Amino acid sequence: MKSRTLSVYIDASPERVYAFASNPENLPRWVPFFKSVEQDGGDWVAESPLGRVGIEFVHDNDLGVLDHTITLPSGVRLTNRMRVIANGDGSEILFTLMQRDDMTDQQFREDAQLVLDDLHVLRRLLEPLNP
Repeated sequence: MKSRTLSVYIDASPERVYAFASNPENLPRWVPFFKSVEQDGGDWVAESPLGRVGIEFVHDNDLGVLDHTITLPSGVRLTNRMRVIANGDGSEILFTLMQRDDMTDQQFREDAQLVLDDLHVLRRLLEPLNP
């Protein structure tokens, strides 16, 4: 199975990046796939182009682990491996994308570009404004 780790530098502390990115309510602000996110009982659900999807993040941690599983309306579960680590005075956000068996190489490249675009939106949201 092919994989690709995408990373983007963010001029913000790892704690700030983690706090923002680990909050499911913030997902629609930086991931256009999620139109809205809300809690339904104790579960997080989002409206997406595919319908309602479940979102489950790993428990809060001090290691910067932001892994999360998306449950599609079909019941298929996709686990996304994501980390934030210190990089100098800022942070590096890392997302490891795995090519699924049902995904062509072209779809994998397109998915990687979408993820990279999302990470750049996250960077723009969290970095201080330039004077």
